[in-house]
Amino acid sequence: MKKILVINGPNLNFLGIREKSIYGTENYEGLVKMIEAKAAELGVAAECWQSNHEGAIIDRLQEAYYEKDLIGVVINPGAYTHYSYAIHDALKSVFVPKVEIHISDIQSREEFRKISVTAPACDLQIYGHGLAGYLEAMEYIVGK
Repeated sequence: MKKILVINGPNLNFLGIREKSIYGTENYEGLVKMIEAKAAELGVAAECWQSNHEGAIIDRLQEAYYEKDLIGVVINPGAYTHYSYAIHDALKSVFVPKVEIHISDIQSREEFRKISVTAPACDLQIYGHGLAGYLEAMEYIVGK
C-alpha cells in the first residue's frame, strides 16, 4: 500500500499541553487518529513519527529514501524550521512530494518564526490552518 510519512519535530508530542491558545487542545494521539482516518479516506497508509531530536529526524528522512511504497512526506519541523540546514539537506535527498506544515500562523508570530530554512526543500508550505493543515498536506500529496 502507498504510504505518507508524517514527521513531527520537537514539542509536537506536547500538543494539548503546551500553549493551548496557539496550538489548540487536541493532544498528539488525537492528531494521529485524525491523520490515520484521513489516510484511510484517501486510500493510503500513514506513518506518524515524532522526535525531539534533530539527528533522529535526519535519520528517519534518510531511511525514507529507501522506502519504495512512500509517496510523500508531511513534516512539521517545529523550531528546527528556523535553523536546521541539516534537516533541509535531508529533505532534499527524499525524491517524493514534501509538504512543510505549521499549526499556527508563523507569519503573524515572533520574527524568528517567519523564516523557514526547511521550506525551500519542500514542494509546499501550509501554516495557520491548525491541525487541518496536515489533512490538506495529505490531499496535496495524493493529488500529485
